[in-house]
Amino acid sequence: MTRQQERLVGEAPTVRESPATEQYERYVGGSPEVERTIFERLARDLMRVQLKIQRRTGAPGVERTFHAKAILGVENARLRFRDDLPEELRTGFAQPGAEYPVIVRLSNAGGARQPDFTPDLRGAALRVQVGPEEAHDLLMTNFPVSHARDAREFVAFARAMAGANSTLRKGIGVFVKLPMAVGWSTATRMRRNVTAGTGRQIRSLAIETYWSRGAILWGQAGPVRYRLRPAAGAPAAPPASQSDPDYLSHELAARLAGADVVFELCVQRYLDARSTPIENGAADWPDEDTPAIPVATLTIPRQDLDTADARAVALRIDQLAFDPWNTTDEFRPLGNLNRARKAAYEAGSAHRRGLRFLTPAPKRNLVVGALLQRAFGALNRVVSWDRLPTWVGLLNVETIRQVLRRDNLIDTEIRDAPPKAHPVPPPIEEDVRTRRTYDGTFNDLSAPMMGALGSPFGRNLRPVYRPDLFDEPNPLVVSRELLHRDTFIPARSLNVLAAAWIQFQVHDWVDHKRYPAGTKSVEVPLPPGMTWTNTPGGGPETVMRFAEDEGARPMGSAGPPILTANAASHWWDGSEVYGGDESVAKSLREPDGGARLHLEDGHLVPGPDGIPITGFRENWWLGLSVMHTLFAREHNAVCEALRGEYPSMDEDTVYHVARLVVSALIAKIHTVEWTPAILATDLIDIGLKANWSGPPENWLAHLGLWLADEHALKGIPQTLPDHHEVPYSLTEDFVTVYRMHPLIPDDYEIADHASGRTLHTLGFNDVQGSATETVMRRAGLANSIYSFGIAHPGAITLRNFPRALQAFERNGEILDLSVVDLVRTRRRGVPRYNDFRAGLHKPRLRRFEDLSSDPDTLARLKDVYRTVDDIDTMVGLFAENPPERFGFSDTAFRIFILMASRRLQSDRFLTVDYRPEIYTPLGLDWIERNGMTSVILRHCPELAGHLPRTASAFAPWRPAVPEGHDGTGPA
Repeated sequence: MTRQQERLVGEAPTVRESPATEQYERYVGGSPEVERTIFERLARDLMRVQLKIQRRTGAPGVERTFHAKAILGVENARLRFRDDLPEELRTGFAQPGAEYPVIVRLSNAGGARQPDFTPDLRGAALRVQVGPEEAHDLLMTNFPVSHARDAREFVAFARAMAGANSTLRKGIGVFVKLPMAVGWSTATRMRRNVTAGTGRQIRSLAIETYWSRGAILWGQAGPVRYRLRPAAGAPAAPPASQSDPDYLSHELAARLAGADVVFELCVQRYLDARSTPIENGAADWPDEDTPAIPVATLTIPRQDLDTADARAVALRIDQLAFDPWNTTDEFRPLGNLNRARKAAYEAGSAHRRGLRFLTPAPKRNLVVGALLQRAFGALNRVVSWDRLPTWVGLLNVETIRQVLRRDNLIDTEIRDAPPKAHPVPPPIEEDVRTRRTYDGTFNDLSAPMMGALGSPFGRNLRPVYRPDLFDEPNPLVVSRELLHRDTFIPARSLNVLAAAWIQFQVHDWVDHKRYPAGTKSVEVPLPPGMTWTNTPGGGPETVMRFAEDEGARPMGSAGPPILTANAASHWWDGSEVYGGDESVAKSLREPDGGARLHLEDGHLVPGPDGIPITGFRENWWLGLSVMHTLFAREHNAVCEALRGEYPSMDEDTVYHVARLVVSALIAKIHTVEWTPAILATDLIDIGLKANWSGPPENWLAHLGLWLADEHALKGIPQTLPDHHEVPYSLTEDFVTVYRMHPLIPDDYEIADHASGRTLHTLGFNDVQGSATETVMRRAGLANSIYSFGIAHPGAITLRNFPRALQAFERNGEILDLSVVDLVRTRRRGVPRYNDFRAGLHKPRLRRFEDLSSDPDTLARLKDVYRTVDDIDTMVGLFAENPPERFGFSDTAFRIFILMASRRLQSDRFLTVDYRPEIYTPLGLDWIERNGMTSVILRHCPELAGHLPRTASAFAPWRPAVPEGHDGTGPA
């Protein structure tokens, strides 16, 4: 939500006619899109109301926001339309003599379960089951108008009265909180409506009349309001009890034990915006203007409600989520309150059923957080966070993350606006509750497509789409002057396993699908006098071509094509090992359908092109082969352990539990080992380990987090999922900062781990593509891992891009990946470096000298770029002087601290479902006891003597001393 949209939430609504529905409806904020965003904010407010009610009433779980206590639940009622149904009202399922089964739920309207004699409104919910794919939910209350004119007033009242279970609290809510939220005159009118609706004693819900209060479309007949009234001759009820808390249930049970309960369904037809307003839920449609027309009869048949079957039915109905949008377009709801119900009912019912979660920040965190943001904002203009004492620096980083969460999560999903009717959602299959799906669907059970394969990349910064600057300055010139590696610059604190690891991870996280080579290409003009060969065996050309991204489309209803879909799932689900769809995943398993992944003598099985059959096969080289082989073996080891511990577990379950375990172990390794290795400071080590396991036992740290971010007081696996008010996705900005190709060396020495003797000296082209597996099988996994462990990757800096990747053959194209990285970043609308850093709350550069003090770098930057605002994002990230012992820039780190915890926090399998019932006790123990070192040693125990003693497996290893050397110098 933009700040402008957030302000609208707290203001009186402005409205305009929408061209599509100008006959009936007007949208808050001026458009369906803005209104939808506002309503989503209001829906979260109602989820907070649910939590407040739970806390104040001591309920064991989250209840319905309203209508929490059911009085009746039956599923054998019948709705029959009249034979003399007026011609103009015959549409859709409303036909003369048509009869349908109906589920009926009658209830008290309050959000807390209170005695029936407590003053309250009462409600009726009907689900008319027309056919297997068509149902219509009709929701009504026993007062003709709402206390609220619109959704904003409705939510304000709910917040003011949430959990008000005493006279004092009700008084404070009505006379203090409500007037503060909506104004005194509006509060008075709302209070008057509520008093009128709740002020009389209810003898029986069988003789009450229930009104829809909002309108629905009735096909070509236009808008109607409907009501349910007792049929003529309904027996009277005894006086209301003042002692039996469930007297309404008992009265209905006694009534139904002896006779049917019958109601008439009636409709009132729309006249005009003045007499019968659509948008104002507090306005009555007077019977004298638009009389109620009987259209159908609802019959609840005689039955015994005091049986086990009847109680089971009532319990089942109590779990249902009734929603007026469970209907068809022909009968869709109309008006502000009904449109708000779309977001509110979906959020509230998902919250109640444990499908969606909310973790509101305590007020002290909001107050202290605001103070810290101001304090650190001022301090960081003088001293950067990385130069502060460790614990103060940690609090500074946490404050930066809170600001980034507020300002730098942008939802790019295209949603219904205005809302559309839909069928009743089918029940969630049990398998998807306990297993990661192949394509990432149903991680968030309330939004099954969130983060799934094919969902769009999000944004951390507003995109800047400038086709006129796609080729300015020329990407080839940028590459040759600022990226090309003349001399290898090593990162001496790491080994090449760290380079292989991050590519292994990126292939799990992100994949931009491209058009097939030669079908739709990006063309990059070359500088005068330069040519490029675009295909193997092709001739020289004056343009460089490479495949265009598929499926780019606008972020909104109009605009440039800058939104692309992820061809991988956004979740940390091991898809690079397991595949991103069911057919691939199953093809990687043992041929007999076993749980293990199919290996040949411990190695991956090559495909017809020589590249192994695995979850992700592009850009294949020895580093990926090492990681894929290692974790395929790890999966099989987990399978064997599960079989031994749980012999009755079937093979499919073994496979899925093993996948959960290995995926979580990979996430843990990246969080607590790889990242602290590349950002090698105590602050980062403490912070990242706290992300997984909670903060260390330090009273100052605990006090600071208790004040600033209570939710950080425990490791993310012990918390509830939290999307921070924006549906989860990885972002184009995240993709940009993980362009870490300089880590890849051009030359490789394959050595024997036992003797230290060099076996082969190879270039990158000798260890990539179809040549990879020959090298891997000849050297073996242990020697390959050892060779990477004793070698350094390249530093992530300017003029260190691998030469081999500047003339790289892939899928029938010859690519300069440095140029491809520059061009794709520009074309995807990622802001240039100065705008990028400013958007992440860092000071803008005023001159080139603000970026670098190196004379050669400055000369090259000034030669290539006209101004500092033109510097490419990747170039700026590489040029920036990082904090001490950091492997990449502070600007890139801003994206990292925002997205690193988000990838864990949003994933239910790494939060609420990180539990023994899902993973098994053995599985959780496996994750907690293991890391990169133990994984390597499980499959290559002969490497034990070479691994670092006090650092992670991504730090440089101890090399073996070759024969003929005494370990102190040349032989």
